Amino acid sequence: MFGSLWGGFDTSFFDEFRRLEDEMDQLFGRGSLPTSIRAMRRGTFPPINVGATPERVDVYLFAAGLDPKSLDISIQKNLLAVSGDRKVPVDESADYYRQERFDGEFRRVVTLPGDVDPDRVDAKYRDGVLQITVQRREAARPRQITVN
Repeated sequence: MFGSLWGGFDTSFFDEFRRLEDEMDQLFGRGSLPTSIRAMRRGTFPPINVGATPERVDVYLFAAGLDPKSLDISIQKNLLAVSGDRKVPVDESADYYRQERFDGEFRRVVTLPGDVDPDRVDAKYRDGVLQITVQRREAARPRQITVN
């Protein structure tokens, strides 16, 4: 009915500005700030999910391409720290226009609830996902009380 807003205007002009803006964002890190208080910076590696039940806390790190033997996992009080190094093969003869896969050393620290038991921790790495399970202390678990 009204036709195009730009009529016969060449929109590739704006496409070039969008491309330039993307490159500037990548160069200066603008646009990579968290969008909320719980969000992480873009490019934070590895991404983490944390879930809890009355019996345990499960931490999932999505870290494909790692050697599980090279991971350093430690827990002190209620701080869980995971660190390691990820090597991404690079073809020196190729020209890369964008590289979004993380390469290098990393360290993530997760604050766990205060009732976890640091002596009861289990870690498994399967299909690129590191699962760390920390059991809660028996005294902190809810218990059912029967009424007589």
